[in-house]
Amino acid sequence: MNQQPKRALIVIDVQNEYVTGNLRIEYPPIEQSMANIATAMDAATAAGIPVIVIQHLLPEDAPIFASGSHNAELHPLVANRPRDHFIQKRMASAFAGTDLATYLRQQRIDTLSVVGYMTHNCDDSTVRQARHEGWQVELLHDAAGSPPYRNALGSATAEEIHRVFCVVMHTGFAAVLSTGDWLQALETGEIPQADNIYQSNQRALRAR
Repeated sequence: MNQQPKRALIVIDVQNEYVTGNLRIEYPPIEQSMANIATAMDAATAAGIPVIVIQHLLPEDAPIFASGSHNAELHPLVANRPRDHFIQKRMASAFAGTDLATYLRQQRIDTLSVVGYMTHNCDDSTVRQARHEGWQVELLHDAAGSPPYRNALGSATAEEIHRVFCVVMHTGFAAVLSTGDWLQALETGEIPQADNIYQSNQRALRAR
């Protein structure tokens, strides 16, 4: 029998900036991802899974996440729910310059369940660093999200960014699954599994 994971729920940067501020999440729809984040937090608390809330802060004159601003504050949906640990960060990864790794090791956590924003930036950075440092990782894809981008290299819709990053993360960095499937895994004890690079590539070739 597989030993059950000892999880922590990592709630990344659920701040007003992404909801009503200057960097609004467009896909999945913010109402959907926020509802799923709330569901995951409530389920984690009920199951005795530590909830770790992350807040991203930048200098006071920054156009986004400005320290002391309303937009940089945690959204009430997260701020008003129980949490076991709280971290403020200034870089994408929740591990960079914080005590997250120390806390997780003290709690003997072996699996991180990640929700929050943005899929392709702070979620992705946290997921990759966690995997490289030895943790198993789960990403709840419908409890995350992205905005659209345009720069000198071109443009991408929010849906394209979110979808592609989720596909890539599922090749080995994380088991990417829905909130509903994650809740079921908590109930059944099933351990979600990531795919791998080789099989993902072979399926794509066969589908041509």
